[in-house]
Amino acid sequence: MAPRIFHQRTFARFMKVKAVMTERLFNLVAPLAHEATAMRSRDTAGSRRGGSGAVAEPRIRRGNVDSATGRSTPPTPVTPGTRTSTTATRTTTTRATKAVPAPSADQTERYPADVSFTELVEAYFDCRRNKRNSAAALAFEQRLEPNLARLYRELVAGTYRPGRSICFVVTRPRPREVWAAEFRDRIVHHLLYNRIAPRFHAAFITDSCACIPGRGTLYAARRLEAKLRSATQNWSRPAYYLKLDLASFFVSIDKRILRDQLAARVVEPWWMRLAETILFHDPRENFELHGSPALLDRVPPHKRLASQPAHLGLPIGNLSSQFFANIHLDALDQFIKHRIGARHYIRYVDDFVLLHESPQWLNAAKAEIEAFLASRLGLRLNQGKTILQPIERGVDFVGQVIKPWCRTTRRRTVATALQRVAVRPAEDLFETANSYFGLLRQAGRSHTDRARLGNLLRHRGHCVNGDITKTYRIAGAR
Repeated sequence: MAPRIFHQRTFARFMKVKAVMTERLFNLVAPLAHEATAMRSRDTAGSRRGGSGAVAEPRIRRGNVDSATGRSTPPTPVTPGTRTSTTATRTTTTRATKAVPAPSADQTERYPADVSFTELVEAYFDCRRNKRNSAAALAFEQRLEPNLARLYRELVAGTYRPGRSICFVVTRPRPREVWAAEFRDRIVHHLLYNRIAPRFHAAFITDSCACIPGRGTLYAARRLEAKLRSATQNWSRPAYYLKLDLASFFVSIDKRILRDQLAARVVEPWWMRLAETILFHDPRENFELHGSPALLDRVPPHKRLASQPAHLGLPIGNLSSQFFANIHLDALDQFIKHRIGARHYIRYVDDFVLLHESPQWLNAAKAEIEAFLASRLGLRLNQGKTILQPIERGVDFVGQVIKPWCRTTRRRTVATALQRVAVRPAEDLFETANSYFGLLRQAGRSHTDRARLGNLLRHRGHCVNGDITKTYRIAGAR
């Protein structure tokens, strides 16, 4: 009797866990549309559940099955339908040049798709996280199953091509153009990232930050503070820091060099071909300009993607661009750590800092870095942002200033926060103020700055908690 009770309890726990996993992934998916009624539904474990409401894996006609590998021949390419954009735009520009030729039919047969529909669904959920209320995400979700099924067919057949991008200009802290891919293209970016990112992250040095799970600005600031304490033996002896910045980094990346860096670790042919499709896609061929065209004139020509040849430049604003940038600069990290022998070094995107007790050693290291960047990566340093100073004067890095025994928020950031909260409309004040509270809390010594922000909010009628870490909505306000 006892063994039977054990098996019954074990089976009950298994079914409970399985049900929770299914609910986690597919509890918000729209009902099956008419186009997808003939498809098979699958849960996260791959089991068939007819009528479960889960996202359906598209039914694709297969060819003959290979008895040796157990795989079928690639499906017949499906001609994609016509998409209609409902986004209001100021300017639409289309260029006819193509950066990468379309793969031929024999390439598709030679490299069968190594992707499952479950991976695509997981990429969709990752893509819509924190952006589900955006217009693009809502439009895609209205016909979720047909859209995912169509995207999956294009990926499997090798007919997927990136769509139209949106270009706009941000003015803070300085004018810069941003390129946002379509929502369906962002799903593909997450699909590629989820598959190949772990192998690259495992090879990155611990001091490489940005676009890596758990390595944001707070991680970078704390790690640099620990290195400063180590280099100065807990602030007891003098040392120097060399802060370097790459000139026009994103628009200067050579895609041909980056392609070779990707190929060194992405050995699966289908995934490498997808990476090339994303890498060599030129958003200037088909984009919509949002905002005033006059704002583009405020962006310096050397920082504009339109001023670069086809083989140079990654669009700022996509997950793929941030991930590719880390792969590109991993060669720099390895050179500084293992060839130059820098013991104290950290990098956040294109800003990096070296520490040493000798300024002459840092100057020699700078010369070697310049030669390496020019010969291996085709990049150069921004001489106007090169800083060599004693550590005791403070190191400005990732928005914080680290001095002996204290780490504070950059003065310019605090001033901007107070100015924006003072003039922000009442309906947007709650979100803006709490966002700045979260930013100020990252600094070790931020009580005074948070108190100034809290007093400003109280004058505008908002309540602030006792720790001065958040504010509350006014009664009756949304």
